[in-house]
Amino acid sequence: MPAEIVRENPARSAEIVGRVPVADAAEVDRAVRAATERQRSWRDVPAEERAMVLRRAADAIEAMPGTAVLLARETGKPLADCAGELRFSVAYLRWAAAHAPAAYADRETDDAAGRLVLRRRPYGVVAAITPWNAPIVLALLKVGPALAAGNTAVVKPSPLAPLTITKVLAAFPAGLVHVVHGGAEAGRALVGHSAVHRVAFTGGAEAGRAIGAAAARALTPAVLELGGNDPVVLLDDADLSDAAMDRLVMASFATAGQVCMAAKRLYAPRARLAEIREAYLAAAERVLVLGDPLAEGTTVGPVVSAPAADRVRALIAGSAERGGTVTELGAVRVELERGHFVRPVLVMDVADDAPVVAEEQFGPVVPLLAYDTEDEAVARANAGDLGLGASVWSADEERAFAFARRFEAGFTFVNTHNRTGMALHAPFGGVKRSGHGREYGVEGLLEYVQTCAVHAPAAFRAGGRGMAAGAYPA
Repeated sequence: MPAEIVRENPARSAEIVGRVPVADAAEVDRAVRAATERQRSWRDVPAEERAMVLRRAADAIEAMPGTAVLLARETGKPLADCAGELRFSVAYLRWAAAHAPAAYADRETDDAAGRLVLRRRPYGVVAAITPWNAPIVLALLKVGPALAAGNTAVVKPSPLAPLTITKVLAAFPAGLVHVVHGGAEAGRALVGHSAVHRVAFTGGAEAGRAIGAAAARALTPAVLELGGNDPVVLLDDADLSDAAMDRLVMASFATAGQVCMAAKRLYAPRARLAEIREAYLAAAERVLVLGDPLAEGTTVGPVVSAPAADRVRALIAGSAERGGTVTELGAVRVELERGHFVRPVLVMDVADDAPVVAEEQFGPVVPLLAYDTEDEAVARANAGDLGLGASVWSADEERAFAFARRFEAGFTFVNTHNRTGMALHAPFGGVKRSGHGREYGVEGLLEYVQTCAVHAPAAFRAGGRGMAAGAYPA
């Protein structure tokens, strides 16, 4: 990899947004060792004081000028989306600060069975490998609880979004968070470092396998949030109102479809297929505006890079070659040739083994498929190795929740999908090949501590009856 990362604007590919230096193995080593030294004192800081550091960082990030614009320029996400990500990131830090002290407090029981203390102890240094598509929130989901638990962190951002996250992480006190830039080489040096004791990664399956393998070789536990091919099942009583359909469309095309939990496969009852298609197309006309990320009214920007654009265009062309019907969606308010723009499309009349259905598209293309029975819909929705998110849409909430229990997914949305269905208190993560571990919620906080037990069995306490030296406890 070159000595520096040069980041272009995906919406204006000739425009350079900024540069960052690439860290070699020696620089990664220095960052990890500095984080290790700082963690020795940080772990002893009272939990409430550590939480206060998160609150102050949230205040500082909120007050930073120009951050949303910088994020839009380096990622191609619409400005309103970038501003929303920053607000949500700040809200998460404050939520974590409010809940971490209780989550990390010792638990003690003293009863007829004996005295047991469960201690929540930090790992040490956490290596966070973060993606480009939501770089702020997906970094703070790792850094926030890591620091609150008494760890320090070394963050390696995606080379496609190195600038804004470097700015944002400067809000934390010196020494608690270190940033190293680079590609696979820097990632391997970080994940495989002997002084790293926890790895947290969000990204694609290929990088996830490499990171998981490197962590396994070092015997380092890892949280992996990988890709998804999220199914959407509309039941026969699904609400097709404008508001509902607008939500469904944006669930697929927010961030130009480049979201792990985007709605990626739509299953509609055959008897309502034509009706649902028309409602979906009408919603797309209302809410999808492909344009410059900095222009008012833009809801869909470019994809992140030229290779990403080529891959999505090939996926669309392949769908048409298989006999699929490809319908372009929404309005276009930009010269497509000036950046990595791909017009959103809906694909119909393809089989389940078509790549646009069977694989994660990670771009502005989504298939709409018909089903005849609910059992069939469940089976097709659960097909494949991925199980990140899913959604069910029904006017009857009890029916929706009953159907949701049949999904093989780590997170199931009801009558929404993607970010509109998220909540700070709801743990998020995948099953099957979509990863392991959780973010958000108390479960996400607990990923950054180890439970250590101190136990005095009743048999050996004052007044206890004792036990034979080789006996098993009763």
